[in-house]
Amino acid sequence: MEKRHLNFWQIMTMNFGFFGVQFSFGLQQSNMSAIYKYLGAEEAELPLLWLAGPVTGLIVQPIIGAISDGTWSPKFGRRKPFFLIGALIASIALIAMPYSSSIWMAAGLLWILDAANNIALEPYRAFISDKLPKKQYSFGFLVQSFFTGLGTTLANFTPAILVSFGVLALTDKMDNGIPVSTFWAFGIGAAASIITILITVLTTSEYPPTAEELQEMEAAKNGENIILKTIKDIVSAFKEMPLTMKQLIPVMFFPWYAMFCYWQYLTSALSLSLYNTLDQSTIYFNQAQLLTGNLNGTYNIICFTIAFAMIPIAKKLGAKKLHFISLAIGGIGLLCMPLLNDIEILFTLPFGNGIEVSQIYLFSFGLGITWASMMAMPYEMLASSIPTGKTGIYMGIFNMFIVIPMIVQIFTVQYFVYDLLDQNPINIIRLAGIFLVIGGFFSLFVSQPKKS
Repeated sequence: MEKRHLNFWQIMTMNFGFFGVQFSFGLQQSNMSAIYKYLGAEEAELPLLWLAGPVTGLIVQPIIGAISDGTWSPKFGRRKPFFLIGALIASIALIAMPYSSSIWMAAGLLWILDAANNIALEPYRAFISDKLPKKQYSFGFLVQSFFTGLGTTLANFTPAILVSFGVLALTDKMDNGIPVSTFWAFGIGAAASIITILITVLTTSEYPPTAEELQEMEAAKNGENIILKTIKDIVSAFKEMPLTMKQLIPVMFFPWYAMFCYWQYLTSALSLSLYNTLDQSTIYFNQAQLLTGNLNGTYNIICFTIAFAMIPIAKKLGAKKLHFISLAIGGIGLLCMPLLNDIEILFTLPFGNGIEVSQIYLFSFGLGITWASMMAMPYEMLASSIPTGKTGIYMGIFNMFIVIPMIVQIFTVQYFVYDLLDQNPINIIRLAGIFLVIGGFFSLFVSQPKKS
């Protein structure tokens, strides 16, 4: 079946639910460590409490991918039922999270929330190659990059916006010590999750399976157990993995290992680099923590503003070269981070009394370009090599190339790499920069099917 060329707004609305999913992920990234700390967690406990994300992604996405490939409802479609189920469960978990009365209640809700987000996220990657002709893959995945940056940015800044506009006071706390601004941010996230998914579901149709695919689905229903079939399909997909997908393993491993290093150690690295202290009781460490939020918000702003500008560049250079250049820019930025300061002002934004942007933001600008490419280019390289009818399962397996580096990073950095690098968080950020460049270098060697 020849797929219809979609216009700009059709591609935007089909991806609008991606905004809600990423808003939810953004709330986790910017608030979960703080929630754990409010509930009494020690610093050393935080890495393991963060295991929910990579582990649920590792387990859930390949299974959901395999099941969604074999799903079809004339009324609801193939991927859309999973969008709805994931969004509904995620919304409930988001509403419940601020009411957590213990560390393990919050950790349990995080496992549920991550599982729900992964149920919605995995079919969304497959949705692009289901709906769009190959020549629009770049556009479709870069629109997802745009919504990734926009959703995460708004999630990062929502508590600050509520306080800055006087809606809530910074000192307002719930009985468990969690700020009221966090409660409202998670409530807004729950609404965003379900509303944006509904917009996609109600405005976007899906192509029906071919007669051959329907026959296979029917045979599967009347044959072996769905769980056994799913496991069998996953094992078979691993054995028949396309060469392009195998070549993308290092392209994914090094950058995602790097990003987990960045998220975990940036605050400490900034505190040591800019203020020469790692003492958490000092005002300097607090300033580094505040700066971390601003820098993370900045690279996400760059991500969603640069995403559309990258579309013609991707067509001109190709996904491989663009990905190499984008990762090299971010990697060099992280390597230069210890050389930058927050004293020299680059420019002043004309908001309120003026928002000064210092030299340290330079690396964040570069990282935004890297992040936009990481959210799009590997998927474009992969999509054209996936066999027809196997998009969901292969996108699910591809997500393992993201979560396995995270799991490896959690254990290697905590028990080996940190000591090897003189227990210096600045060296961890340098390692992240090197790994970004290495990941980009490997992308140059990915072979792709020739375009007709």
